[in-house]
Amino acid sequence: MNEILLINASGVDKPGVTRAITRVLADAHARILDIGQAVIHDTLALGILVELPIAAEIRAQLLEEIKQATEPLGIQVGFQTVTPERYDQWAEQQGKTRHIVTLLARKVDAAMIAELTAVTSRHGLNIDSINRLSGRVPLAELTADDVNRSNACVEFSVRGTPADLAALRADFMELSAQLNIDVAFQRDTVYRRNRRLVCFDMDSTLIDAEVIDELAKAAGVGDQVSEITEAAMRGELDFKQSFARRLALLNGLDESVLAGIAAQLRLNEGAEKLISTLKKLGYKTAILSGGFNYFGRYLQNKLGIDYVYANELDIVDGKVTGEVKGVVVDGKRKAELLEMLAKQEGIALEQVIAVGDGANDLPMLSVAGLGVAFRAKPLVKASAEHNISNLGLDAILYLLGFRERDKL
Repeated sequence: MNEILLINASGVDKPGVTRAITRVLADAHARILDIGQAVIHDTLALGILVELPIAAEIRAQLLEEIKQATEPLGIQVGFQTVTPERYDQWAEQQGKTRHIVTLLARKVDAAMIAELTAVTSRHGLNIDSINRLSGRVPLAELTADDVNRSNACVEFSVRGTPADLAALRADFMELSAQLNIDVAFQRDTVYRRNRRLVCFDMDSTLIDAEVIDELAKAAGVGDQVSEITEAAMRGELDFKQSFARRLALLNGLDESVLAGIAAQLRLNEGAEKLISTLKKLGYKTAILSGGFNYFGRYLQNKLGIDYVYANELDIVDGKVTGEVKGVVVDGKRKAELLEMLAKQEGIALEQVIAVGDGANDLPMLSVAGLGVAFRAKPLVKASAEHNISNLGLDAILYLLGFRERDKL
């Protein structure tokens, strides 16, 4: 009768370990049932699950040959017999629902891992693998500025279906608030690394400003407009009504002011790195904004954005009239535009990423395959499936499974 054997090898990583073991197994006509390897700080952990068509009396000889082959390499080898029943139980797990849990922080400590894995365990999720996606951590003490610019990401592949998904997300959100971390939880599907279109809100998402507030300051009505803007972004006011009220206060503003404000706009952390990487990887990008086309086109030229849909300021005789031309881009319109672009690009909605911070972004976040609330208002954070509040926009690449070295 064939025998199932689990071989575990560990030691200082060096070339030739896998060859040494599999060469012996090849002579025994072994069939590989599973194989996996991890290297942490140059220390190897290799596991090979094999089926051996050999008689019991030859088994001891085979194991001795494997030990002799690996001993010169300084590798320790252990063996464990697996019963057919246990193998069948393991094999039946194939096809079970899998999820990805992503931990994002400026730096990761043991308490974060302990608390996060306590949540996954409590909700019946079993960890299959853990990977660090961010770069290697220097030993030197980081300055405050270094910490504020650093990224740390650990990805957990988990198996199982939580009994109460809403409770799991609530636990992750509470953990995020307690530890100043972000935790993303998503299905591990074929679409995860096959997104093709990323749609961004502009104000307070791509840029660190609300343009309408900057225009209002230039018009001398900054406080009035800011107050309305904040209420709208919190979801306390209907977007169209609040937009019309703010816009009316800009009546008479000189058109020449727009260029100066555009030139002073600051991109949010990670925006350039994210978009340059997306472009080099063949993604399409779009700005879907309740702001203004003038500034969207400015960013389009600066960053190489493919599509821009925003509001067109009405300007007569060099003066802003306090109105816009055409259909107002509100939350509903953003979702419609996202769906239109997906259809135009010939892709499924599951292949679209939407990123925004305000209440008027929630419709497009909900229809996209991956909706990310970025440094969002409390209402939006509570409603969105995924939040990034502690890192920059380029942390979105971690949610797609890319490592730090993949950023271009």
